[in-house]
Amino acid sequence: MEAQEYLEGPEERDRQEELLEFGLEAAESIRDRKISLFARGRRTSTDAFLSTDFLEDVRDLDSQHVAFLGAPFDGGATYRPGTRFGPAALRKMSSEVGSPYNPGMGVNLKSSLDMVDLGDIRVIPSNLEKSFDQIAKAVSYVAEREVFPVVLGGDHAIGYPDVRGLSPYIDGNIGIIHLDRHSDISEYSWDERMHGSPFFHATNIPNAPPTNLVQVGIGGWAGGRDGLRETRDRNATVITVDDVDRYGVERIIEYALEIAWKNTDAVWLSFDIDVVDPAYAPGTGTPVAGGLTPREILRMLRGFAAEGLVGMEIVEVSPPYDHADITALLGAHSIMEVLGSLVVNGKLGRQPETPEKPY
Repeated sequence: MEAQEYLEGPEERDRQEELLEFGLEAAESIRDRKISLFARGRRTSTDAFLSTDFLEDVRDLDSQHVAFLGAPFDGGATYRPGTRFGPAALRKMSSEVGSPYNPGMGVNLKSSLDMVDLGDIRVIPSNLEKSFDQIAKAVSYVAEREVFPVVLGGDHAIGYPDVRGLSPYIDGNIGIIHLDRHSDISEYSWDERMHGSPFFHATNIPNAPPTNLVQVGIGGWAGGRDGLRETRDRNATVITVDDVDRYGVERIIEYALEIAWKNTDAVWLSFDIDVVDPAYAPGTGTPVAGGLTPREILRMLRGFAAEGLVGMEIVEVSPPYDHADITALLGAHSIMEVLGSLVVNGKLGRQPETPEKPY
């Protein structure tokens, strides 16, 4: 008890106040005002994505091009939890088996983009709505400063607060390109807004109309009829894996972009790793056989990003079910593909001097 009194002395209290300021004030629904918006002091993830600078004082976010922020939440998982460890795995693989240089694109991300890692959002375990409030406020903070947010999930429940946080800072409508094997558009799962319901609630946001929601990769034996009924009733668009086989990746890219950008001012990319066949991405909570291949998904991501994006999320990377980190590796490289395509096509950062675009 004497040691405790010493450890809680003025220096420790000053440090805690400083960390609270660095991490920003939490959402209004958080009763304990000693909790910050971004986790500070005890970081969930020890690495920064692509070994970029960790921005301890989030108030210094201003003119950077890209901000990585983790949402280590799996309270919306209805089957296998574990995606709370997704942000740490994505950061680890981006730094250990990733490089900012891509010879095929002719781009070096660190030369073309000013990137920072904000660390993880302080989510509230087992409380969906308070975690949603924290995530939405964090994304709003990044969007307000006109920085490109890359949200590292987490289960797909975070898709709703991500769009909610973004929407006030888009003058017009937002289109959503949603890559997934599941429709994730039921109103509730088990009486809550779980990871099977983000786009029911996201498309209730006034400037995120369901007519600009494009869902790519839906199908298999793990979906329910409720989701497709909602998609049909809301006039959203479903593109199955069979459609990809039938029409080819290039036509699917064109079709998805046409719908997502119709009468909109921005497009948000939501990438659920389970759209990839579990042979290549086993580390996910609800795997479905027969998904896309890594080559197909990387080509799609480059194509979607070529027209410009306002931000992206990657969700459902679940390290406890991964093998040799291959799912986290694919997820990390997918983010790099998106950023590289944005740079090469002049949509973000400083464009490299290349004689012609590689695609």
